[in-house]
Amino acid sequence: MNGKSNGKTVKAAVLGLALALLGLALTAAPAARAADKPTVTLSKSQAGTGGSVTVKGKGWRPDTLLMMLVCGQATTAVGVPGGTNSCANSQGRAVTTDGDGAFSKKLPVTEPPKPCPCVVHVATVTGAKTAVDAEFKVAGHPVKQLPEQRAGGRLSVLTDTRLDGSGGILTWFGSPPSRSLVFTVGNVGSAPVKNPVFQVGTSHGVFAPKWEEQQWRGTIAPGEKARIKLPVELPAGAHGDYLVSLRFADKVLAEQPWGVGRPWGVTLFWVLLCVVVPAAVFRVGMVLVDRLRPDRRRRAPGRHRTTRIGELTGRLPKLRLPQSAQAADRGGPPPAPAQAPPTTTLPWFSPDTDPGAPAGQLSAPSDNGPTTKGQP
Repeated sequence: MNGKSNGKTVKAAVLGLALALLGLALTAAPAARAADKPTVTLSKSQAGTGGSVTVKGKGWRPDTLLMMLVCGQATTAVGVPGGTNSCANSQGRAVTTDGDGAFSKKLPVTEPPKPCPCVVHVATVTGAKTAVDAEFKVAGHPVKQLPEQRAGGRLSVLTDTRLDGSGGILTWFGSPPSRSLVFTVGNVGSAPVKNPVFQVGTSHGVFAPKWEEQQWRGTIAPGEKARIKLPVELPAGAHGDYLVSLRFADKVLAEQPWGVGRPWGVTLFWVLLCVVVPAAVFRVGMVLVDRLRPDRRRRAPGRHRTTRIGELTGRLPKLRLPQSAQAADRGGPPPAPAQAPPTTTLPWFSPDTDPGAPAGQLSAPSDNGPTTKGQP
């Protein structure tokens, strides 16, 4: 009996130890998650315009660029409903977290465009969107109550937003990049929402987004949800890291980062332009120089005159010169004079009446001469 009781005691002790370890693990998990959540602390809770406040943070992503702003009409419970339009953007500061996700930097205090309650708004610039607000009072700045939430339909984003679409060959040559912002919203209010008007804004770096109103045609009843797709377009030649924001009823519902590639086709065009234009100008200049420079034949008048005389001589009819002149022209001895061909006496002419004899040697025929045959 003692052995059995001892065994039960050991089992109970082991079971109790396991339960204790499980309890410690369950309590440590929320503490670890809380430790990983970004936090922001201020060196002072109030300061006037022209002063400064030291902002410290922990639990942020390592080596991350953050933006710090003083914003009005905001609290830690509701955040910044008006977006960065209600913040003092001109006096904002950027800071980069260290390897442990911590930072510390002074922020100048200035009056925001909206009345207080005010907060110091710290948010990531690139990557996954994370924002933390710390309550802060700007001395001397007016204070007004937050706008009351209107009763009726209220929309809330149920799923993560995404950007659908891709760039084409025209985008590679500087055409405006365009995408479709796709998200699912649900009506968490008590009244239907008909033809809601959303505001889609795009921002680059630490600049405030530029909002554009877009209306969705349809009705969302209380408790229902709808899949909505809105077009988004950037300026021509835009490239870099952009942030697309969605706002409804002065409340930012979602934000989606968008990395836009550089339009390398524009760079290629300018490179070719810098090569082709100088080559074309050089070619035109060479043609003009070749046409405007003096003719080489004008520099040698003798050669020019000889050529012209030769051309004219070639067009004249050819004349036969005497053989002596031809021989003299050629530089050789003159040819021998040609001998007269021998004369022949016809049978019915006497030597005295030879036609080839000189005129003085001719004589009239004699009466006493022999008569021709056949005469009486």
